[in-house]
Amino acid sequence: MALNLLVSLFSILISTIFPQPRALQYSQHDRFAFGPNLIHSIITPTSSPTSSTSISPPQPSSLVPALFIIGDSSVDCGTNNFLATLARADHLPYALRLGLPFVPSYLGQNGNVEDMIHGVNYASAGAGIIFTSGSDLGQHISLLEQIQQFTDTYQQFILSMGEHRAADLISNSVFYLSVGINDYIHYYLRNVSNVQNLYLPWSFNQFLASTIWQQIKNLYDLNVRKLVVMGLAPIGCAPHYLWQYRSENGECIESINDMVREFNFLMRYMIEELGEELPDSNIIFCDMFEGSMDIIKNHENYGFNDTTAACCGLGEYRGWILCLSSQMACSNASTYIWWDQFHPTDAVNAILADNVWNGLHTKMCHPMNLKEMVLPKEN
Repeated sequence: MALNLLVSLFSILISTIFPQPRALQYSQHDRFAFGPNLIHSIITPTSSPTSSTSISPPQPSSLVPALFIIGDSSVDCGTNNFLATLARADHLPYALRLGLPFVPSYLGQNGNVEDMIHGVNYASAGAGIIFTSGSDLGQHISLLEQIQQFTDTYQQFILSMGEHRAADLISNSVFYLSVGINDYIHYYLRNVSNVQNLYLPWSFNQFLASTIWQQIKNLYDLNVRKLVVMGLAPIGCAPHYLWQYRSENGECIESINDMVREFNFLMRYMIEELGEELPDSNIIFCDMFEGSMDIIKNHENYGFNDTTAACCGLGEYRGWILCLSSQMACSNASTYIWWDQFHPTDAVNAILADNVWNGLHTKMCHPMNLKEMVLPKEN
Protein backbone atom coordinates (compact mmCIF):
# COMPACT_ATOMS: atom_id res chain seq x y z
CA MET A 1 0.00 0.00 0.00
CA ALA A 2 3.55 5.23 -4.48
CA LEU A 3 3.94 8.20 -7.65
CA ASN A 4 4.86 10.45 -10.21
CA LEU A 5 1.30 11.42 -10.80
CA LEU A 6 2.65 14.85 -10.79
CA VAL A 7 1.37 15.73 -14.20
CA SER A 8 -1.94 14.04 -13.74
CA LEU A 9 -2.56 14.57 -10.08
CA PHE A 10 -1.16 17.86 -9.63
CA SER A 11 -2.89 18.92 -12.42
CA ILE A 12 -5.34 17.95 -9.73
CA LEU A 13 -3.71 17.87 -6.35
CA ILE A 14 -2.04 15.27 -4.26
CA SER A 15 -1.45 11.66 -4.34
CA THR A 16 -1.02 9.58 -1.32
CA ILE A 17 0.40 6.35 -1.04
CA PHE A 18 2.82 4.44 -3.49
CA PRO A 19 6.05 5.06 -5.36
CA GLN A 20 6.27 5.17 -9.17
CA PRO A 21 7.79 3.14 -11.94
CA ARG A 22 11.09 4.78 -12.47
CA ALA A 23 12.94 1.55 -13.11
CA LEU A 24 14.46 2.82 -16.31
CA GLN A 25 16.02 5.64 -14.31
CA TYR A 26 17.45 3.56 -11.47
CA SER A 27 21.14 3.90 -10.95
CA GLN A 28 23.23 0.92 -9.89
CA HIS A 29 23.43 2.10 -6.31
CA ASP A 30 19.63 1.89 -6.04
CA ARG A 31 19.75 -1.75 -5.05
CA PHE A 32 16.17 -1.76 -3.85
CA ALA A 33 14.01 1.06 -5.11
CA PHE A 34 10.28 1.08 -4.54
CA GLY A 35 7.77 2.01 -7.20
CA PRO A 36 5.75 5.22 -7.70
CA ASN A 37 4.03 6.90 -4.83
CA LEU A 38 0.68 8.47 -4.32
CA ILE A 39 1.65 11.85 -3.00
CA HIS A 40 3.57 12.57 -6.16
CA SER A 41 0.55 11.64 -8.16
CA ILE A 42 -1.42 14.27 -6.40
CA ILE A 43 1.20 16.81 -7.14
CA THR A 44 2.56 18.80 -9.97
CA PRO A 45 6.10 20.20 -10.18
CA THR A 46 6.29 23.90 -9.47
CA SER A 47 9.98 24.41 -8.77
CA SER A 48 13.23 22.52 -8.65
CA PRO A 49 15.08 21.49 -5.51
CA THR A 50 17.68 24.13 -6.20
CA SER A 51 15.24 27.00 -6.28
CA SER A 52 15.44 29.39 -3.37
CA THR A 53 12.60 29.78 -0.93
CA SER A 54 11.93 32.90 1.03
CA ILE A 55 10.56 33.01 4.54
CA SER A 56 7.76 35.21 3.29
CA PRO A 57 4.18 33.92 3.34
CA PRO A 58 3.00 31.65 0.52
CA GLN A 59 1.71 33.18 -2.69
CA PRO A 60 -1.95 34.20 -2.84
CA SER A 61 -2.59 31.22 -5.13
CA SER A 62 -1.56 28.77 -2.38
CA LEU A 63 -4.52 27.01 -0.83
CA VAL A 64 -2.55 26.33 2.37
CA PRO A 65 0.71 27.75 3.73
CA ALA A 66 2.55 24.42 3.87
CA LEU A 67 2.41 20.64 3.45
CA PHE A 68 3.98 18.22 5.95
CA ILE A 69 4.26 14.53 5.05
CA ILE A 70 4.73 11.61 7.43
CA GLY A 71 4.86 8.00 6.28
CA ASP A 72 6.60 5.20 4.40
CA SER A 73 7.67 4.39 0.83
CA SER A 74 4.30 5.55 -0.48
CA VAL A 75 5.38 9.14 0.18
CA ASP A 76 9.19 9.08 0.72
CA CYS A 77 10.93 11.57 -1.61
CA GLY A 78 14.51 10.75 -0.69
CA THR A 79 14.90 10.38 3.09
CA ASN A 80 16.39 6.90 2.80
CA ASN A 81 19.17 8.09 0.51
CA PHE A 82 20.81 9.28 3.72
CA LEU A 83 20.41 5.92 5.51
CA ALA A 84 22.05 2.51 5.30
CA THR A 85 19.15 0.57 3.82
CA LEU A 86 18.00 -1.48 0.85
CA ALA A 87 14.64 0.30 0.93
CA ARG A 88 14.68 3.40 -1.22
CA ALA A 89 11.91 5.47 -2.72
CA ASP A 90 13.86 7.99 -4.76
CA HIS A 91 10.98 10.04 -6.07
CA LEU A 92 11.69 13.43 -7.49
CA PRO A 93 10.29 16.18 -5.24
CA TYR A 94 7.11 17.83 -6.34
CA ALA A 95 4.68 20.26 -4.81
CA LEU A 96 1.00 19.69 -4.49
CA ARG A 97 -1.59 21.33 -6.56
CA LEU A 98 -2.05 23.25 -3.37
CA GLY A 99 0.05 25.89 -5.10
CA LEU A 100 3.17 25.21 -3.04
CA PRO A 101 6.81 24.91 -4.13
CA PHE A 102 8.63 21.62 -3.72
CA VAL A 103 8.60 20.03 -0.28
CA PRO A 104 12.09 18.72 0.68
CA SER A 105 12.86 15.62 2.71
CA TYR A 106 13.81 16.35 6.30
CA LEU A 107 17.27 14.83 5.90
CA GLY A 108 17.75 16.46 2.51
CA GLN A 109 17.56 20.08 3.63
CA ASN A 110 20.09 22.06 5.63
CA GLY A 111 17.89 22.96 8.59
CA ASN A 112 17.19 26.58 7.65
CA VAL A 113 13.65 27.76 8.27
CA GLU A 114 13.66 29.18 4.74
CA ASP A 115 13.94 25.64 3.39
CA MET A 116 11.06 24.34 5.53
CA ILE A 117 8.58 27.21 5.50
CA HIS A 118 6.39 25.57 2.82
CA GLY A 119 6.59 22.12 4.37
CA VAL A 120 8.81 19.11 4.98
CA ASN A 121 8.63 15.45 3.96
CA TYR A 122 9.64 13.21 6.88
CA ALA A 123 8.57 9.94 5.22
CA SER A 124 10.97 7.00 5.16
CA ALA A 125 10.66 3.85 3.03
CA GLY A 126 10.28 0.80 5.26
CA ALA A 127 8.85 2.77 8.17
CA GLY A 128 5.96 1.44 10.19
CA ILE A 129 3.80 2.22 13.19
CA ILE A 130 5.83 -0.29 15.20
CA PHE A 131 9.36 0.93 15.75
CA THR A 132 11.07 -2.19 14.36
CA SER A 133 8.79 -2.81 11.38
CA GLY A 134 10.88 -2.86 8.20
CA SER A 135 14.16 -3.32 10.06
CA ASP A 136 14.93 -6.34 7.86
CA LEU A 137 15.54 -3.86 5.02
CA GLY A 138 17.98 -1.72 7.00
CA GLN A 139 17.74 1.70 8.61
CA HIS A 140 14.57 3.77 8.45
CA ILE A 141 12.85 6.56 10.36
CA SER A 142 9.87 5.17 12.27
CA LEU A 143 6.54 6.94 12.77
CA LEU A 144 7.47 8.03 16.28
CA GLU A 145 10.84 9.35 15.11
CA GLN A 146 9.22 11.26 12.24
CA ILE A 147 6.84 12.97 14.65
CA GLN A 148 9.83 13.89 16.81
CA GLN A 149 11.49 15.38 13.73
CA PHE A 150 8.38 17.46 13.12
CA THR A 151 8.46 18.58 16.76
CA ASP A 152 12.02 19.79 16.20
CA THR A 153 10.90 21.63 13.05
CA TYR A 154 8.06 23.31 14.95
CA GLN A 155 10.46 24.45 17.66
CA GLN A 156 12.66 26.00 14.98
CA PHE A 157 9.64 27.86 13.63
CA ILE A 158 8.82 29.19 17.09
CA LEU A 159 12.38 30.44 17.60
CA SER A 160 12.46 32.03 14.15
CA MET A 161 9.02 33.65 13.84
CA GLY A 162 7.51 33.60 17.29
CA GLU A 163 4.99 31.28 18.93
CA HIS A 164 1.85 32.90 17.51
CA ARG A 165 2.99 32.93 13.87
CA ALA A 166 4.37 29.40 14.14
CA ALA A 167 1.10 28.09 15.58
CA ASP A 168 -0.86 29.87 12.87
CA LEU A 169 1.34 28.35 10.15
CA ILE A 170 0.96 24.81 11.49
CA SER A 171 -2.78 25.02 12.17
CA ASN A 172 -3.50 26.16 8.60
CA SER A 173 -1.17 23.68 6.88
CA VAL A 174 -2.09 20.23 5.59
CA PHE A 175 -0.51 17.14 7.18
CA TYR A 176 -0.49 13.92 5.20
CA LEU A 177 -0.08 10.61 7.04
CA SER A 178 0.48 7.38 5.08
CA VAL A 179 1.85 4.54 7.18
CA GLY A 180 1.00 1.04 8.41
CA ILE A 181 1.49 -1.32 5.48
CA ASN A 182 4.99 -2.33 6.62
CA ASP A 183 3.59 -3.46 9.96
CA TYR A 184 1.90 -6.24 8.03
CA ILE A 185 4.40 -6.92 5.24
CA HIS A 186 7.54 -6.82 7.37
CA TYR A 187 6.18 -7.68 10.81
CA TYR A 188 2.87 -9.46 11.33
CA LEU A 189 2.78 -11.56 8.14
CA ARG A 190 6.43 -12.53 8.70
CA ASN A 191 5.53 -13.47 12.29
CA VAL A 192 8.39 -11.45 13.73
CA SER A 193 8.90 -12.14 17.46
CA ASN A 194 6.15 -14.76 17.26
CA VAL A 195 3.62 -11.93 17.05
CA GLN A 196 0.87 -14.07 15.52
CA ASN A 197 0.73 -16.21 18.68
CA LEU A 198 0.48 -13.09 20.82
CA TYR A 199 -2.07 -11.14 18.75
CA LEU A 200 -4.95 -12.36 16.66
CA PRO A 201 -5.44 -10.19 13.55
CA TRP A 202 -8.24 -8.15 15.16
CA SER A 203 -6.17 -7.47 18.29
CA PHE A 204 -3.15 -6.51 16.19
CA ASN A 205 -5.30 -4.10 14.17
CA GLN A 206 -6.60 -2.55 17.38
CA PHE A 207 -3.06 -2.12 18.66
CA LEU A 208 -1.96 -0.33 15.47
CA ALA A 209 -5.07 1.86 15.32
CA SER A 210 -4.78 2.88 18.97
CA THR A 211 -1.13 3.82 18.40
CA ILE A 212 -2.07 6.06 15.49
CA TRP A 213 -4.92 7.50 17.59
CA GLN A 214 -2.40 8.62 20.20
CA GLN A 215 0.03 10.01 17.63
CA ILE A 216 -2.74 12.05 16.01
CA LYS A 217 -3.58 13.49 19.42
CA ASN A 218 0.10 14.30 19.89
CA LEU A 219 0.09 16.14 16.56
CA TYR A 220 -3.04 17.98 17.62
CA ASP A 221 -1.23 19.14 20.77
CA LEU A 222 1.37 20.59 18.40
CA ASN A 223 -1.37 22.68 16.72
CA VAL A 224 -1.95 20.36 13.76
CA ARG A 225 -5.56 20.84 12.64
CA LYS A 226 -5.79 19.69 8.98
CA LEU A 227 -4.84 16.04 8.59
CA VAL A 228 -5.26 13.50 5.78
CA VAL A 229 -4.92 9.91 7.03
CA MET A 230 -4.48 7.25 4.38
CA GLY A 231 -5.81 3.73 4.86
CA LEU A 232 -4.09 0.59 3.60
CA ALA A 233 -4.26 -0.91 0.11
CA PRO A 234 -5.40 -4.50 -0.64
CA ILE A 235 -2.01 -6.16 -0.31
CA GLY A 236 -3.75 -9.54 -0.40
CA CYS A 237 -3.93 -8.88 -4.16
CA ALA A 238 -0.24 -7.89 -4.39
CA PRO A 239 2.00 -10.04 -6.63
CA HIS A 240 4.22 -11.15 -3.74
CA TYR A 241 1.40 -12.81 -1.84
CA LEU A 242 -0.12 -14.28 -4.99
CA TRP A 243 3.26 -15.95 -5.49
CA GLN A 244 3.81 -16.89 -1.83
CA TYR A 245 0.33 -18.36 -1.33
CA ARG A 246 0.36 -19.97 -4.81
CA SER A 247 -2.80 -18.21 -5.88
CA GLU A 248 -4.74 -19.91 -8.64
CA ASN A 249 -5.87 -17.69 -11.49
CA GLY A 250 -4.66 -14.58 -9.63
CA GLU A 251 -7.27 -14.78 -6.88
CA CYS A 252 -6.54 -12.37 -4.02
CA ILE A 253 -5.54 -13.79 -0.63
CA GLU A 254 -8.66 -12.98 1.34
CA SER A 255 -7.20 -13.71 4.78
CA ILE A 256 -4.74 -10.85 4.23
CA ASN A 257 -7.31 -8.53 2.70
CA ASP A 258 -9.63 -9.20 5.65
CA MET A 259 -6.96 -7.79 7.98
CA VAL A 260 -6.65 -4.68 5.84
CA ARG A 261 -10.45 -4.21 5.75
CA GLU A 262 -10.62 -4.47 9.53
CA PHE A 263 -7.79 -2.01 10.02
CA ASN A 264 -9.36 0.52 7.66
CA PHE A 265 -12.73 0.08 9.40
CA LEU A 266 -11.11 0.83 12.75
CA MET A 267 -9.27 3.82 11.33
CA ARG A 268 -12.37 5.34 9.78
CA TYR A 269 -14.31 4.94 13.02
CA MET A 270 -11.40 6.39 14.99
CA ILE A 271 -11.16 9.42 12.69
CA GLU A 272 -14.87 10.11 13.16
CA GLU A 273 -14.44 9.92 16.94
CA LEU A 274 -11.39 12.19 16.92
CA GLY A 275 -13.24 14.71 14.77
CA GLU A 276 -15.84 15.03 17.50
CA GLU A 277 -13.35 14.95 20.36
CA LEU A 278 -10.77 17.48 19.11
CA PRO A 279 -12.12 21.04 18.72
CA ASP A 280 -11.43 22.81 15.40
CA SER A 281 -9.83 19.68 13.96
CA ASN A 282 -10.35 18.77 10.30
CA ILE A 283 -9.31 15.13 9.86
CA ILE A 284 -10.21 12.99 6.89
CA PHE A 285 -9.67 9.29 6.26
CA CYS A 286 -9.07 8.01 2.71
CA ASP A 287 -9.71 4.30 2.22
CA MET A 288 -7.07 2.98 -0.15
CA PHE A 289 -8.70 -0.44 -0.10
CA GLU A 290 -11.96 0.90 -1.53
CA GLY A 291 -10.23 2.94 -4.21
CA SER A 292 -7.84 0.16 -5.23
CA MET A 293 -10.50 -2.56 -5.39
CA ASP A 294 -12.62 -0.33 -7.61
CA ILE A 295 -9.70 -0.18 -10.04
CA ILE A 296 -9.03 -3.94 -9.87
CA LYS A 297 -12.69 -4.88 -10.39
CA ASN A 298 -13.19 -2.35 -13.19
CA HIS A 299 -9.68 -2.52 -14.63
CA GLU A 300 -10.79 -2.64 -18.26
CA ASN A 301 -12.71 0.61 -17.85
CA TYR A 302 -9.53 2.21 -16.52
CA GLY A 303 -7.35 0.83 -19.33
CA PHE A 304 -5.46 -1.87 -17.40
CA ASN A 305 -4.72 -5.26 -18.97
CA ASP A 306 -2.89 -7.02 -16.13
CA THR A 307 -4.29 -7.03 -12.59
CA THR A 308 -2.10 -9.70 -10.99
CA ALA A 309 1.50 -9.60 -12.21
CA ALA A 310 3.98 -6.87 -11.35
CA CYS A 311 5.62 -4.81 -14.07
CA CYS A 312 9.02 -5.31 -12.44
CA GLY A 313 10.24 -8.46 -10.71
CA LEU A 314 10.89 -12.17 -11.21
CA GLY A 315 9.00 -15.38 -10.56
CA GLU A 316 5.32 -16.23 -10.84
CA TYR A 317 3.29 -13.01 -10.96
CA ARG A 318 6.76 -11.39 -10.85
CA GLY A 319 6.26 -11.49 -7.10
CA TRP A 320 9.20 -13.60 -5.96
CA ILE A 321 12.24 -11.40 -6.56
CA LEU A 322 12.24 -7.64 -5.97
CA CYS A 323 12.66 -5.07 -8.72
CA LEU A 324 16.44 -4.78 -8.71
CA SER A 325 17.31 -3.33 -12.12
CA SER A 326 15.81 -1.67 -15.18
CA GLN A 327 16.24 -4.91 -17.14
CA MET A 328 13.57 -6.49 -14.96
CA ALA A 329 10.91 -3.89 -15.79
CA CYS A 330 8.19 -4.20 -18.41
CA SER A 331 7.98 -1.67 -21.23
CA ASN A 332 4.31 -0.78 -20.74
CA ALA A 333 3.84 -0.06 -17.05
CA SER A 334 0.72 2.02 -17.70
CA THR A 335 -1.22 -1.17 -18.52
CA TYR A 336 -0.27 -2.82 -15.20
CA ILE A 337 -1.90 -2.28 -11.84
CA TRP A 338 1.18 -3.39 -9.87
CA TRP A 339 4.62 -1.90 -10.33
CA ASP A 340 6.52 -4.33 -8.08
CA GLN A 341 5.82 -6.85 -5.34
CA PHE A 342 3.71 -4.47 -3.25
CA HIS A 343 3.37 -1.06 -4.93
CA PRO A 344 0.91 0.07 -7.62
CA THR A 345 2.00 1.78 -10.82
CA ASP A 346 1.99 5.47 -11.53
CA ALA A 347 -1.18 5.08 -13.57
CA VAL A 348 -3.01 3.62 -10.56
CA ASN A 349 -1.73 6.35 -8.28
CA ALA A 350 -3.01 9.00 -10.66
CA ILE A 351 -6.52 7.57 -10.33
CA LEU A 352 -6.23 7.31 -6.55
CA ALA A 353 -4.91 10.86 -6.38
CA ASP A 354 -7.99 12.07 -8.26
CA ASN A 355 -10.13 10.34 -5.67
CA VAL A 356 -8.26 11.87 -2.75
CA TRP A 357 -8.60 15.31 -4.27
CA ASN A 358 -12.28 15.29 -5.28
CA GLY A 359 -13.59 11.71 -5.51
CA LEU A 360 -13.54 11.88 -9.30
CA HIS A 361 -13.74 8.11 -9.92
CA THR A 362 -15.05 6.76 -6.62
CA LYS A 363 -15.55 8.07 -3.10
CA MET A 364 -12.54 7.18 -0.96
CA CYS A 365 -12.31 9.92 1.63
CA HIS A 366 -14.57 10.50 4.63
CA PRO A 367 -16.18 12.71 5.81
CA MET A 368 -14.90 14.90 2.95
CA ASN A 369 -12.22 14.94 0.27
CA LEU A 370 -9.08 17.05 0.20
CA LYS A 371 -10.54 19.68 -2.10
CA GLU A 372 -13.43 20.24 0.30
CA MET A 373 -10.95 20.54 3.16
CA VAL A 374 -8.75 23.22 1.65
CA LEU A 375 -11.03 25.28 -0.59
CA PRO A 376 -13.04 28.09 1.00
CA LYS A 377 -16.63 27.07 1.57
CA GLU A 378 -19.15 28.85 -0.58
CA ASN A 379 -21.96 30.61 1.21
